[in-house]
Amino acid sequence: MRILLIEDDLQTSRYITDGLAAAGHDVTVGCDGPTGLAQARTGGFDAIVLDRMLPGLDGLALVQTLRAAGNTTPVLMLTAIGGIADRVDGLDAGADDYLVKPFAMPELAARIHALGRRPAPRALEHRLAVGDIELDLLRRTVSRAGQRIVLQPREFALLAELMRHAGRVMTRTMLLERVWDFDFDPRTNIVETHVSRLRTKLNDGFTNDPITTVRGAGYVFNP
Repeated sequence: MRILLIEDDLQTSRYITDGLAAAGHDVTVGCDGPTGLAQARTGGFDAIVLDRMLPGLDGLALVQTLRAAGNTTPVLMLTAIGGIADRVDGLDAGADDYLVKPFAMPELAARIHALGRRPAPRALEHRLAVGDIELDLLRRTVSRAGQRIVLQPREFALLAELMRHAGRVMTRTMLLERVWDFDFDPRTNIVETHVSRLRTKLNDGFTNDPITTVRGAGYVFNP
């Protein structure tokens, strides 16, 4: 795999580069936020390993910029902060996975392999439409009855997953796995919180709620 590593700490950068190179990967290194962003924009990478705290442009802003531009390269974010809120912020910004420092190289390599095994987005599926709600996966835009709705990256991913399975019950576990792709504490209310935010934005100015809560089961997106 061709991997872009964006890490400003020289020791950490060498550790990761040597480990991934030994595993047969081709690693390109960016030492700060602006440099890494420019490199990522050139394309051609199979995965990006991104430090959360970077000079010039932090990791959250960097991945948000990439996703807003339609860049879908898988991103694994590194951080020295291990709290749930910090991880949620990173995933909401558009990261695909999260790893807390210090970490073991075998785990990092395994997570990168997992990202590489994911199927690429289907080329023909670029627009979803259910009822009066339309979602463009390429432009990453959402509208309802022609009215533009601005969503955060994780809200956008949640809506896309619900719309892909319109009329079917999507359980909380299914949404955690497919939207966040992360093993959260089962007591977390991250799904409920994001569904609530999504509802607020979708229903602003409208009387009917397209998301139905099925108590004890999950959520259904209805036309």
